[in-house]
Amino acid sequence: MPGPLGQYALVARDLGSAFVAAVLGAGERQLARAPRTAALIADWPGDAAADALAMRFNAALHALARRGDDAALSTLYAMRAGDFDAVIGNAMAAADGFIADWMRLPPQTNEVGRAAAIMAALMTLRGIHDLPFELLELGASAGLNLNLAQYAYDLGGVRVGRRDSPVRITPEWRGQAPLARPVEIVATRGVDLRPLAAADRQARERLMAYVWADEPERAERLRHALAVADEVPPSIACDDIARWLPAELAHPPADGICRVVIHTMALQYCSAATRAQVTDAMVAANYPLARIGFEWTDARDAVHLTLTTYPDGDVRHLATCHAYGNWIDWHG
Repeated sequence: MPGPLGQYALVARDLGSAFVAAVLGAGERQLARAPRTAALIADWPGDAAADALAMRFNAALHALARRGDDAALSTLYAMRAGDFDAVIGNAMAAADGFIADWMRLPPQTNEVGRAAAIMAALMTLRGIHDLPFELLELGASAGLNLNLAQYAYDLGGVRVGRRDSPVRITPEWRGQAPLARPVEIVATRGVDLRPLAAADRQARERLMAYVWADEPERAERLRHALAVADEVPPSIACDDIARWLPAELAHPPADGICRVVIHTMALQYCSAATRAQVTDAMVAANYPLARIGFEWTDARDAVHLTLTTYPDGDVRHLATCHAYGNWIDWHG
């Protein structure tokens, strides 16, 4: 049975990336050449799939290729072809410590393509609570999705957002288009255990490394989103979700505001206890409140966009989505 790298190689291929699948496949076959990395994977204390070990490995290799110190690796990434086993095996042997150290830190994808799903969910929510929104993001990374009002969208032919934005998000839309409703966002803030400063060069490089190397359109969109963050810096607290969220929700929003908690591929990295605390904190609030989640199912066989309203706790499965938002199958 393949290990975590080989298993996710199959997932990457299904998600449309033959290149990432080839990198992960070679990485699995060449693990013996990188003993520290191999030991880290073998002794990983948690769920390797939920903790995205394969994506951490893939990003570490991409970061090395972007640095340019290994000419053969950089060429492999530029051409997206070559002797994967030889090149990646040599890179793993030379940079074993770098790869292992990189993989100890959680992923920092901050994929703005997912903002399209969040925007569609907010349009749906506007039909329930006809109010402006205040957004709280859990696991916000660099906070790029908190700037979702600054982006332009085409949601199945429904064009919303800032028409002049350099960040243009046009997922493949499946199903009926969402109803166009105005989305007004009056305040945003987020939390992350290890937030990234969008203006920091090393933070930007880390984010770029997590973009799959054969998806240049995603990299270009990320560059534009980072430029927007220079103009509209997101507010991110460095804190634990289980401590930060109850404290935030203890203070109701201003009259006439609907508070919305959002999270995209973040709660999978939290413990079951933390996930329960998030739900408990939201149930305890007594004002217009909603939650929008973009997360893997428990079986990790699909990504669901959900909208939960409180105090009733009603959950709506609005869409099934590509993990990075490339397509949205709308049910809402």
